[in-house]
Amino acid sequence: MPSEIRIYFEGDKGLKPGFHAFFKDLRECARKRRCKLNLVASGSGAAACRDFGIALREHPSAWNILLADSEAPFSDQLSLALCREHKWKQSYAISVFWMVETMESWFHADKEKLADLYGAGFKRSALKRNPKVEEISKKDLESGLREATRNTSKGNYFDNKTEHAAELLRSIRHDFVRQAAPNCARLFDAILARLT
Repeated sequence: MPSEIRIYFEGDKGLKPGFHAFFKDLRECARKRRCKLNLVASGSGAAACRDFGIALREHPSAWNILLADSEAPFSDQLSLALCREHKWKQSYAISVFWMVETMESWFHADKEKLADLYGAGFKRSALKRNPKVEEISKKDLESGLREATRNTSKGNYFDNKTEHAAELLRSIRHDFVRQAAPNCARLFDAILARLT
């Protein structure tokens, strides 16, 4: 069992409180096992890869995890291809996890909490109904959220992305996301397995 788990996530540092809440059960499990679980905001996907690569050298006793948007349909070869691209050992592929195709797919997994957050004017019908959220294209994720939130008092999601995304990460239910997004479930399962 590692004494420290470091998750380098793609996204603005303003998302950290949201991810902190979303991973609450993992953090609690780690705390009980006397393992530190640190979340590190890295900005862009390229910056997250850079930070992850540095962490592999500078924090060798920690389990370093990369969490990034796939930006495309998921493939079993995605993590291995990223390792080859960055000249990381192929064994690090098991430490690379994906939000498919983007983090916004996780929000589609819990439409009830989306509607609760945006309130009046939220157009739920604009969101794709596919319960397998990782099958929704990035284009459809973005257009659906833009249209669904356009006439709300909180404003368009993409005009307020960091603030709204952090709020959504705090409110969506991880069990809903895990059921709808296999790669999110894989992340939770992998961390819980290491902590037992």
